[in-house]
Amino acid sequence: MPTVNGHIDSPLASRILSKDFYEPFMSQLSKRRIEDPIRALLPLEDRPGVISLLAGKPNAETFPITAMQFTLRDPVSNEEVVVPLTEQELARGLQYGSSAGLPDLNDWLIGLQEHSHGRKRGEGWGLCFGTGSSDLIYKVCNALLDPGDVAMIEAPVYAGVVPMFHNTGCTMIEVGGDAHGTDTKGLREMLVNWPVDKPKPKVLYTVPYGCNPTGVTSTLERRLEVLELARKHNFLIMEDDPYYYLYFGDAPRPPSYFTLERDQPEVGRVIRFDSLSKVLSSGMRIGFLSAPQPILDAVILHTITSNLQPPTITMVLSLRLLKEWGYDKLRAHVDRVAQFYHAKRDVFERLMHKYLDGLAEWNTPEAGMFFWFKLNNLTDSEALIRTKALENGVLALPGTVCHPDARKTAYVRAAFSLLAEDQADEGLRRLRDVIVAAQKEAVSASA
Repeated sequence: MPTVNGHIDSPLASRILSKDFYEPFMSQLSKRRIEDPIRALLPLEDRPGVISLLAGKPNAETFPITAMQFTLRDPVSNEEVVVPLTEQELARGLQYGSSAGLPDLNDWLIGLQEHSHGRKRGEGWGLCFGTGSSDLIYKVCNALLDPGDVAMIEAPVYAGVVPMFHNTGCTMIEVGGDAHGTDTKGLREMLVNWPVDKPKPKVLYTVPYGCNPTGVTSTLERRLEVLELARKHNFLIMEDDPYYYLYFGDAPRPPSYFTLERDQPEVGRVIRFDSLSKVLSSGMRIGFLSAPQPILDAVILHTITSNLQPPTITMVLSLRLLKEWGYDKLRAHVDRVAQFYHAKRDVFERLMHKYLDGLAEWNTPEAGMFFWFKLNNLTDSEALIRTKALENGVLALPGTVCHPDARKTAYVRAAFSLLAEDQADEGLRRLRDVIVAAQKEAVSASA
């Protein structure tokens, strides 16, 4: 396809994948789901002049909460501002809402995707809200994967997503990485040499910014190679990006897969998961999915038949906060949050050098909340971390749980987000004592 200055020289509309393209990717479970007849009719209640006898909505006069407000710290002035919900906002927040998310909140988040990723309406994607991005990842796994299907998982991976893929009955294939991100050379070789009698992978799951647990951010070159491989070998990219707004690397932030695919020969292979849980509130569970419409439809139908909808009060509070700030103040806030974790990282790494130099090795994370380090002269961190470290009063995550195949590994994940410097100092000192004892034991055993 011809290009001009590196961009595809053809109209974007002609490059958007058709609805029929996704049919072979959808799971049998997803295809069997049927529509809730009541939910299907609910939008008709908004028609002017309609008197609805449809839904069993409880009468708001019986709800005991009569007023609500919150105090919001301005990210520019640092002043605290009291934000009361209007009577209409509170009534809306306490009542049932849309399974896809409040329309005006979704509209605001679509604008955020344009602000952050340069993606506009009418470019072959839509958006729905979820109860955190984990809710949406689980539902996309169920929408796409049948038993026996193949999912490629960039590993090591966040341990919490492994059960989501496992529960579908799919086969998980690990794709490695290094300090530059996804191992695209290894991925290419695996796909080129894929057995002809086995189904090729449907999806690649990746965390491209501050990957949990490694802290690695994939380079632009690696991202472009993955997009090329997705076209050549016909798989979808599940771009899970909870740490997009926690990037504090020295190099300019690489564009997301969602951004990059706009200038590709095909548009519509990227399924993007976003979260504001790390920058606004983890307990409010603020997640949203940007994806082609057939995948959104499958996720929304799953929501209707499982948890019905995301909590309306969470969506009302989120919308009020975001509208109070606007895009520029949200950006100012997340930049401050990123700098907060940058400082936390620097303190923790200084203490790691103090206690773990010579005992472990690691790469400095460019985003997120974690260090991923390898214990020298040891082959398995599992017993050391689960048993000996805990007995010595320090808790971390053994690396084996970050591999779908549960392989033995000398790696450990340590979170630095919450600890004050004195706690981090003491925790790493305790960990050092355990590592030193284990390494001495290993040397004695091999003598």
